[in-house]
Amino acid sequence: MLTLKVINENPGEVISRLKKKNFDAKEIVEKIIELDAIRRNSQTSLDGVLSEINSISKSIGSLIKEGKKDEATSAREKVATLKESSKELEATLKDAQDKIEELLVTIPNLPHESVPEGKSAEDNLIERNGGVMPSLEKDALPHWDLAKKYDLIDFELGVKITGAGFPVYKGKGARLQRALINFFLDNARDAGFMEVQPPYVVNSDSGFGTGQLPDKEGQMYHVGLDDLYLIPTAEVPVTNIYRDVILEDKDLPVKNTAYSACFRREAGSYGKDVRGLNRLHQFDKVEIVCIDKPENSYARLDEMVSYVQTLVEKLELPWRILRLCGGDMSFTSALTFDFEVYSAAQERWLEVSSVSNFESYQANRLKCRYRDENRKTQLCHTLNGSALALPRILAALLENNQTSEGIRIPKVLVPYCGFDIID
Repeated sequence: MLTLKVINENPGEVISRLKKKNFDAKEIVEKIIELDAIRRNSQTSLDGVLSEINSISKSIGSLIKEGKKDEATSAREKVATLKESSKELEATLKDAQDKIEELLVTIPNLPHESVPEGKSAEDNLIERNGGVMPSLEKDALPHWDLAKKYDLIDFELGVKITGAGFPVYKGKGARLQRALINFFLDNARDAGFMEVQPPYVVNSDSGFGTGQLPDKEGQMYHVGLDDLYLIPTAEVPVTNIYRDVILEDKDLPVKNTAYSACFRREAGSYGKDVRGLNRLHQFDKVEIVCIDKPENSYARLDEMVSYVQTLVEKLELPWRILRLCGGDMSFTSALTFDFEVYSAAQERWLEVSSVSNFESYQANRLKCRYRDENRKTQLCHTLNGSALALPRILAALLENNQTSEGIRIPKVLVPYCGFDIID
């Protein structure tokens, strides 16, 4: 979340920049500034009262020794009155602090100056693209029909076991899924990311730390008995490794990668966009997470975007990178690049990765800091990206590589899955 310092020192800029996210912050910012004035005045008054209590309390013993019982009694009464006053000030202070916290978590992160204006995905900008667009036969099949033809994925069995959006991968479909996971993890390791294996459920503090709570609780699966949440992405547990941690300057950047199953309710999703693997409630993904100093974070973002580009290139998929407009960005992001691959049989682009810089927004919630060369603690910048999400990658691989002999496997995956064609 934004810091009080940023809001107090630059209220006009905060309001202006958030307009790019189509968020009117004027009323909230003004209320926060008003409450912060109450908080600071209450704190000043409380410090004065506590100091006076301390001073008078110290004098009571001397008054008694000097036989000034009446003055000592009067001093005790004064202390009692001041203590009541301190309780009222403490209550006012806590009330202001609580209200400020409640308001701060409702304000999105400030968009970076390079974020384009816009209200929806139609306003995103294409940064660059690459790859060869496949040319398929007229009778080419979408991936859900290919999955059935070659017995790779059973969507109906998933409905029987759990419900819609929980497919069962079978045979070469399961092996190809595992091959992609290992391929992504090996590439991440070679690029300098340390692999971790995180829990698949998190507590509410972890959800708050990365911004899923209180903004997205409706999209998360909640284990009510234990008050835990199934993770929507490995970003949540991996980034929370550094919650309440002070890193040393020499240890930055932190670069982690993790495979996990991901769980999303996807409430409100419907239509052709949810067919087959296009939108699932459970899916596999390899995530990359970086933590760095503020002055390095945008160079780190460029590095992460370039890294994800190498993955789609190695998989021989047509790809493009989008710079998201303000209206299509997440609540917590300062700048996001989406990767899309072309699905030839569906004749549409499918999002397979989002790479984002959150600047200090998550770090402020997490209390993730580092000591600079002067031993002063500063908030870190956090970044993360999908590298990659499997369902739509698999969909595009199946569709784009179908031939009359079967489905061709990209060369880089053959050592991982042990076959070069699905027939």
